[in-house]
Amino acid sequence: MNADISSKKVHHGRNIKRLREMLGVKQDALAVELHITQAGVSKLEAKEEIEKETLEKIAQILKIPVEAIENFNDEGALNFIANTIESFHYKCTFNPIEKIIELYTEKEDLFREKQELYERMIQEKNELIERLLNK
Repeated sequence: MNADISSKKVHHGRNIKRLREMLGVKQDALAVELHITQAGVSKLEAKEEIEKETLEKIAQILKIPVEAIENFNDEGALNFIANTIESFHYKCTFNPIEKIIELYTEKEDLFREKQELYERMIQEKNELIERLLNK
């Protein structure tokens, strides 16, 4: 019995689902990249064993090594997440706070432009009404 537990088979589909969810990829998005339906992705995720070629396509889409799908376990998942986060911070070439301020400033500018346009429209409408009343 203990031999059965230690030789537990890897479930490719379940591993794909867990990795996909950890990476924030929806079934629909994966389906589009694989040129199949969302139901097709759901069926793949239910399969215990998936052909190597399909695993390679999925790994390429998710930007992970095939081995991550083939050998996924909870300890490996934690290492993968830690490395991904570390890699993200290393590659980040902008200050997120500055980006937020920049977007907020753009939003303010757009709001100001809309407000000016609205005020001009009201002014033109009032002028038109006055001209019609004076005739």
